[in-house]
Amino acid sequence: MPNHSDRDALDTPQAGNVISQNEAAMQDASMVPGGQNRPPSSLGPFPSYHGRTVSWIAVGLMTIGFIIGGLGLILGHGGPTWWAVWVGAGVAVLGLLVALSTNMFEDWY
Repeated sequence: MPNHSDRDALDTPQAGNVISQNEAAMQDASMVPGGQNRPPSSLGPFPSYHGRTVSWIAVGLMTIGFIIGGLGLILGHGGPTWWAVWVGAGVAVLGLLVALSTNMFEDWY
């Protein structure tokens, strides 16, 4: 056998399909119960999940409500425009009710 260092042995893979235990575990985790492969994710073996559409609508309503209320506080002549503040508060509460009624807080990975 020629005189090879351990570094040379690490640089050249052996014949056959050699995978680490971590890679094997990730391949096993990428199988869904039906036996179909799912596409790999950049975050690991878990699927990318960004919430349901109705959850984003609820968040959008709350954001719009806060923007309307904030603009009502700063854009009034001689003080706040109270009707805009209360409309913004109502829109924000509407968004909160949509979030609670659609169980948005269970949108976890």
